[in-house]
Amino acid sequence: MMQGMVHVYTGNGKGKTTAAFGLSLRAAGAGKKVFFAQFVKGRTYAEIRAVEKYLPMITVKQYGLDCFIYNDPTEKDIQAAQKGLEEVTDKLSSGQYDVVVLDEASIALYYRLFSLDNLWNAISGRAEKTEVIVTGRYAPQELIDKADLVTEMKEIKHYYSKGIEAREGIEY
Repeated sequence: MMQGMVHVYTGNGKGKTTAAFGLSLRAAGAGKKVFFAQFVKGRTYAEIRAVEKYLPMITVKQYGLDCFIYNDPTEKDIQAAQKGLEEVTDKLSSGQYDVVVLDEASIALYYRLFSLDNLWNAISGRAEKTEVIVTGRYAPQELIDKADLVTEMKEIKHYYSKGIEAREGIEY
């Protein structure tokens, strides 16, 4: 790779994290090392179990405690996200990883767990060849403007509106 680019996957549709895991799988298949940081999320999802079992080239670390989306974030949620961003800043600048995913970082911004300035400083301080993927709904326009690639996942129709709950192996 020449220079790492910044991707943003945003929008109200399903598939942002899944797309980031897909790119991570592709990178691992090409012999690249991936650091997958999950903000807000704190439970073990099926994709994490699969990565841990089969893909040693991908490291996943979560910086969420529990799902606070239905409530306001607590001070502990804020501290966990800020600690995570500090750790991710080191990973980005180390040159140790070819790809760094900041999953749900846009949600962390939306809930003011950390600032856009702090996030962009971390991204800007990355090693030259490190590719960065930022996911989550509500990506701010300033982040979209600074990114090299932006994909919006748009919900057209979702069975959740019919009362179908999230299913293991499909949504988590």
